[in-house]
Amino acid sequence: MSENKFDIGIIGAGPAGYTAAFHARAKGLSVVLFEKDKAGGVCLNKGCIPTKAILHSAELYEEMKCSADLGITCSDVSVDYAKVVERKDKIVEKLRKSLELSLKNAGVVTFNAEANVLDNRKISAGGEIYECEKIITATGSAPRDFENLRFDHEFVLSSDDILNLKILPKSILIIGSGAIGVEWARIFSAFEVEVTVVELAEHILPLADIEVSKRVERIFKAKKIKTYLSNSVEKIEDKKVYLSSGDVLEPELVLLAAGRKPYRLDNALSCIGDACGKVQLAHFAIKQAVAEVSGVEFNEGLVPSVVYGCPEIAWVGKREQDLEEGTYKKSSLLISALGKSHCDNCSDGFIKILSRDGKILGAHIVSKEASALIQQIIIAMQNNLSIDDLKKVCFAHPTYSEGIFECLFR
Repeated sequence: MSENKFDIGIIGAGPAGYTAAFHARAKGLSVVLFEKDKAGGVCLNKGCIPTKAILHSAELYEEMKCSADLGITCSDVSVDYAKVVERKDKIVEKLRKSLELSLKNAGVVTFNAEANVLDNRKISAGGEIYECEKIITATGSAPRDFENLRFDHEFVLSSDDILNLKILPKSILIIGSGAIGVEWARIFSAFEVEVTVVELAEHILPLADIEVSKRVERIFKAKKIKTYLSNSVEKIEDKKVYLSSGDVLEPELVLLAAGRKPYRLDNALSCIGDACGKVQLAHFAIKQAVAEVSGVEFNEGLVPSVVYGCPEIAWVGKREQDLEEGTYKKSSLLISALGKSHCDNCSDGFIKILSRDGKILGAHIVSKEASALIQQIIIAMQNNLSIDDLKKVCFAHPTYSEGIFECLFR
């Protein structure tokens, strides 16, 4: 093909875009990939990876403060948050360079430029026109603000802004208690920042099973994270936050974490990832890309949701509030029943499995390693395995996985 003609043109180099590029090259197709910012998209640069890097430092600090209980004495434990952020930046840069090298080695032609779709076979970027047999847009999403609640990037911060802090605030108000809000509440609380969460819904983590939400609320209370539920921010003036309940709060900073908005291009025909506005998760975007390019379909009803921190929170399938009473069976096991949880000093949480006619409908886990445990449930559900089939599996001891085994017999 000539220099500006390709089999596939992809706009956006986040998880959806770069996955589509790799799979297209594996099929022998020529690929051109456009990214106006940095390879890796939100997940690598402003979301999943940097947040988890900071969260690990927060968890380690929190555990070190209690290390005497484990027989280890640590004196003068303190936080240098600038170094926490520096480590985060190094991890992101290392992974981004690795991704860029992998794209180059795979033969993906990449351009750091803003691109636009002209029609179903033409892309404009950097003053050039690129002809592509197929165009895929994977332009991602951006933090959402509202008409009466705008980011000013100084007092009212987005999830992008919060990553650039070099000094911990004394107090912070987090608006929204989805995965982003809960994870940052955990981070700041671990670093001894006074944290307040405002949530419009009746419970924390409103998309989760009601029992999970109530457990998280209990954990927040134990950590002295203050919550205002069934509440909203009416206005912010002079660094004062006025709630619908009549309360007036004066935090040092505000994090607005009330969702993300898709970034759509005009004339986009094939759209994958966050830009579609469906499930805004990196692993969903990756599966969409594989399905789009390689034809490997997946069950969109079996996409895991995970909230990180200690303990982790994960779920899949039906929630208890989605099911009519008397039409399902609930099996539960407290994590404190597992020897491994006491060894790890992390015994808070539970495993809950919802089933009907011997088949799993949904699972909800609050536990260390919940992100890994939920995959075992998904594999069973994906392959239509019955509870009796799972009972035949030998689970290692001592592990958190055996909690699933024990739960099946309840």
